[in-house]
Amino acid sequence: MSRIDVTLSALKVQGRKALIPYVMAGFPQADITPALMHGMVDAGADIIELGVPFSDPMADGPVIQKAGEAALRMHIGSAQVLDMVRTFRQTNSTTPVVLMGYANPVECYDLKHGAHAFVKDAAAAGVDGVLIVDYPPEECEDFAATLRAHNMDLIFLLAPTSTDQRMEQVARVASGYVYYVSLKGVTGAGNLDTDAVEAMLPRIRQHVHIPVGVGFGIRDATTARAVSRVADAVVIGSRIIQLLEAAPEGQAVQAAHDFLVSIRQALDA
Repeated sequence: MSRIDVTLSALKVQGRKALIPYVMAGFPQADITPALMHGMVDAGADIIELGVPFSDPMADGPVIQKAGEAALRMHIGSAQVLDMVRTFRQTNSTTPVVLMGYANPVECYDLKHGAHAFVKDAAAAGVDGVLIVDYPPEECEDFAATLRAHNMDLIFLLAPTSTDQRMEQVARVASGYVYYVSLKGVTGAGNLDTDAVEAMLPRIRQHVHIPVGVGFGIRDATTARAVSRVADAVVIGSRIIQLLEAAPEGQAVQAAHDFLVSIRQALDA
C-alpha cells in the first residue's frame, strides 16, 4: 500500500475525513516550503498537495497563477521541488505528499535526466503521488504502471462535465484518490454549490471505487464541513495562497497553520 492508501484507510476506520491543503512550491519565499509543509501537518493536514510551478497552468485561476509566476522568478523548478520534499522527509516519514502540475515539466525532466527519471527521483525524494492536469487517462497506462512500480499513485481530476465513459477511463488507471473539481472553471472561481456536489458524488462512486476528494471553491470552515458530509477528503488551495500572500513578513507559516486548524476543527466536529 502507498502512504496515501494507508492514510485514507486509517481515516475511514476512524470515521474522519481527510484534509488536503495545496500550496505552490517556493511561494511566498523560495525556502519556505518545507517549514510550511510541517506547519500544515501540525495543524491537522492529512495529505499535502504541492504545486510544481509552470508557465502555462491551464487549470489554475489568477491566485495560483500569480504564485506560480513568483516561484518561477525565484528559479523554482522540478529539481528544487524534489529537494523540498527531501527536506520535509528528513523529519516526517508518514504524511503523504502529492505533486500537482503539468506534463511539460515532467517530460522536460525526463529529457534532461533520462527515461522515467522524474518518477524514480520523485519516489526517492519521498513523493507519494502525482496529479498531472493535462495527462488524459487513456494515454496514461504506462505512466501509471511506472508509478505503481515505485509505490506511487496517479491521481486524476473529474469535473461536473465528466461523462460516465470518462469516469470509467479514470477508474481503470487512477489510484490513491480522485479529485472532483466542484466548479466549472479554474481554481478559485465562483461559489461552491454544495447541493450539486452532493448530487454528483454518488454518480462518481458508481464508477470510481477509491476515495473521492473535492476541491475548487472551498474557502472556509462552513463550506469545508458541508463538503465533508459527502466527500472522503476536502482540498483547499487558492484560499491558502491568498493568506500566504497577505501575511506579514515571517508570519506566513503561522497564517496557514491557524487557518487549517479552523478547517480541521470543522471537519472533526
